[in-house]
Amino acid sequence: MADNSRFDHDLVLAHKFPETTFTYTERDAAVYALGVGACGRNAIDSDELKYVYHENGQQFVQVLPTFAALFSLGSLTNGSIDLPGLQYDPRLLLHGQQYIQIYKPFPSSASLINKVSLAGLHDKGKAAILELETKSYEKQSGELLCMNRSTIYLRGAGGFSNSSHPYSYSNYPVNQAAAPKIPKSQPFAVFEDCTQPSQALLYRLSGDYNPLHSDPMIAEVAGFSRPILHGLCSLGFAVRAVIKCICRGDANIIKTISGRFLLHVYPGETLITEMWLEGSRVIYQAKVKERNRAVLSGFVDLHHVTPSL
Repeated sequence: MADNSRFDHDLVLAHKFPETTFTYTERDAAVYALGVGACGRNAIDSDELKYVYHENGQQFVQVLPTFAALFSLGSLTNGSIDLPGLQYDPRLLLHGQQYIQIYKPFPSSASLINKVSLAGLHDKGKAAILELETKSYEKQSGELLCMNRSTIYLRGAGGFSNSSHPYSYSNYPVNQAAAPKIPKSQPFAVFEDCTQPSQALLYRLSGDYNPLHSDPMIAEVAGFSRPILHGLCSLGFAVRAVIKCICRGDANIIKTISGRFLLHVYPGETLITEMWLEGSRVIYQAKVKERNRAVLSGFVDLHHVTPSL
């Protein structure tokens, strides 16, 4: 538990996170696409080859919208989550949700300035929920490309405020990224995709080097039989399914992505993504076929629905 005497509401609200930079190249975008399964079943997939190759003479590779999730990594690693009075064990950190707003398609390479702010902090007694908002600006033009909101569950970090009035702070509407209910009706579309046994080792090349996803001994200590897949990798698989089945391969019509991580995925397991279309919103749920367990749910908002649907 945190030391209550160190917690000061005013200091928390006044805390300034350092700006971070993120520079990527076409190679980084392509490695990420492979890391979330693009062309994994078909090396010449007509919907996905453009993410890893200059197909049909295109000048640049296209960048998947979930690539945006990498921009906030600088705020979540190397102990850089630092709030006055908030103490936690990094080994007990869990990624709970990811919310992404995309304002324009990503260039194939760019240098970005990331401005990080506190979006929410909630004392849950035995744990704390921390929400960080990262706005990413193109360094050269100053244009806002996207916003990430990462929800982090910190086990053992609660109890830092008055127990009769637990501290809770948010600077955005509560319903802005509310988790949708999964419909009882039959899905509009279903897509099955296989992760590879080496999927986590490939995905980690995009910058998330948490040993939980590569070291068998660390995974065992954390209570898993073997290293698990990154939650953001599973999110990439699910959104790829939406792009293929609902967007007809056009990723540029995606404007908002929300995902709630429900359960771990082992590399090599099969992901089944179920999709329901409600207006311009796609509600989705991803399940592991081998264990018949839901591992991820959320929604994707589109600028418009393709006429062919």
